[in-house]
Amino acid sequence: MGATLATFSTILLGIFIEAVPFLLLGALVSGLIEVFVDPSFLERILPRRPLAGAVAGAFLGLAFPVCECGVVPVVRRLYRKGLPLPTGIAFLLAAPVVNPVVLISTWTAFGWGPMLLGRFALTVAIAAVVGLIFVRARPDEVLLPAVDRLTEDLISPLAHAAAQYEPPPPIRERLGKALLLAGDDFLDMGRYLVAGAMLAAGMQTLVPQDLLLRLGQGQLSGILVLMTLAFVLSVCSTVDAFLALAFTGTFSAAAVLSFLVFGPMVDIKSMLMFAGVFRRRVVVYLVLLPLLLTLAATLLLGFNIPLSALGAF
Repeated sequence: MGATLATFSTILLGIFIEAVPFLLLGALVSGLIEVFVDPSFLERILPRRPLAGAVAGAFLGLAFPVCECGVVPVVRRLYRKGLPLPTGIAFLLAAPVVNPVVLISTWTAFGWGPMLLGRFALTVAIAAVVGLIFVRARPDEVLLPAVDRLTEDLISPLAHAAAQYEPPPPIRERLGKALLLAGDDFLDMGRYLVAGAMLAAGMQTLVPQDLLLRLGQGQLSGILVLMTLAFVLSVCSTVDAFLALAFTGTFSAAAVLSFLVFGPMVDIKSMLMFAGVFRRRVVVYLVLLPLLLTLAATLLLGFNIPLSALGAF
């Protein structure tokens, strides 16, 4: 029992210590974005054509490095200011991966190679495709009535102050608010990190390795297991690469890639947050479409590309 506990503690601390700096950085960036960035600016610079808008939305995370929790309220504010549906949906799905914080954490965990590039490319492609599926939909068919309506009470306090020709709050006050928001995000997401790290460490320590090996042997079963795990764990995308690294010894590289791609797009907490922006049937589409596209893409990679080419760990 003592040896088992020591192994569990070592794995748990290793995952936690590696991941905490990236969680803290992501929380700080989210707080600064909330306070200092006016969403209306994006509406003026983003393309209006559907294809270009969906692709631009998929890459928008490079400028707005937010995780799957932070991106939902951002998208909600942008939709209230008239952001096109395809652009917003592509941004919603891609931003948790296509941002500098997550890319750096993935590089730290897996190095520069096929896993990092595969995660980036598949996420952009899937997000753009899902966004384009909604190109002919009307906002009132997709968005909740409270989101698909511009009212004065939905204008941000800073924008409202500007409209009244009042000076914005002092920089010190805004920085203080950003730090408070960052602290809230860090504490809120920290519990998911601890739970996910404990589960990963427990699987490595307590679950018989031959069982995991059997689950990881089949391409389809391994992918389905890790996609389900990504959905249930609901780990922040800024740190999920370190958890995925713990599965590389028992699951195929394609299965690990499915964990890295699908989890940030859709998990339990983000699915519930979707319900505050989209109608219920649209929430179902936003879960099933990324699931099916990720499953098909990673199966295709697993069966047609040598695993050694994907798994350069």
